[in-house]
Amino acid sequence: MFKMKSIALATATAGLIGMMPLAAHADNGDLAEARQEGSVWTAIALNRHLNPFSIDVDVENGVAKLTGEVENDVDRDLAEEVAMSIDGVTEVDNQLTVNPDVETRKTEDGKPTLSQSFSNATTTATIKSKLLWNSNTEGLDVNVTTNNHVVTLTGTAQSDAAKDLAGMLAKDTDGVSRVVNDIQVNANETTAAKAQNTADDAGEAISDAWITSKIKSSYLLSSNLNGLDISVDTKNGVVSLSGTVMTDAEKDLAVSTAKNIKGVTDVSADNLHTAN
Repeated sequence: MFKMKSIALATATAGLIGMMPLAAHADNGDLAEARQEGSVWTAIALNRHLNPFSIDVDVENGVAKLTGEVENDVDRDLAEEVAMSIDGVTEVDNQLTVNPDVETRKTEDGKPTLSQSFSNATTTATIKSKLLWNSNTEGLDVNVTTNNHVVTLTGTAQSDAAKDLAGMLAKDTDGVSRVVNDIQVNANETTAAKAQNTADDAGEAISDAWITSKIKSSYLLSSNLNGLDISVDTKNGVVSLSGTVMTDAEKDLAVSTAKNIKGVTDVSADNLHTAN
């Protein structure tokens, strides 16, 4: 059992998450729990509604315990949904208390302090994860670096479309202000990597729960979507979206994000409505 009590520890764990596929290290229970805690903490830290609050995360035997204070019931429910969306978390013990007067550290201009800002490590780890989850970018040989909210992508892609998609996934990440896309297009150099990923996918069945989790996580990590208002259900690779978004553009983004997740065969958004 591990306690996520410092940003340094959490960001280090998040960096580990971004560099190693989750399934490859599931043989060590303690490591799996530590990485699940890192995943929950990172998702909370990257959520613009939750990052002002001090929330502690503890995962044991698939149960994520959340402690700390938030401002209202909506934030409390959101934290639970974020935790529940993480792979390996089967239950959330939500011990967060609601305090309308909870102190949130702010700078004089009203922005989060440096300790609350999206760290370079967590931003890099998040983008790496999004690239791995996406069926069109998983085979790319791409390096991700982050400095003061500016993300630089280097490496190779098999097409201009794949390069542009990698840039879009990076840009649509909370905490990213600008993306420098220096990926070089070279079909030959990425063919082997894509073939290896295809072989890995064939040997490792992608479950509906995995698909749902990654779509929800992608929504929660997006700077242009409110993942709390979108419900995701997956059956045999077919994804059904429901809920409410603000605009048709957000609906299109929600659909395209879901379609690009590995293992998705079709997406239905008949029950995803726009507010206007």
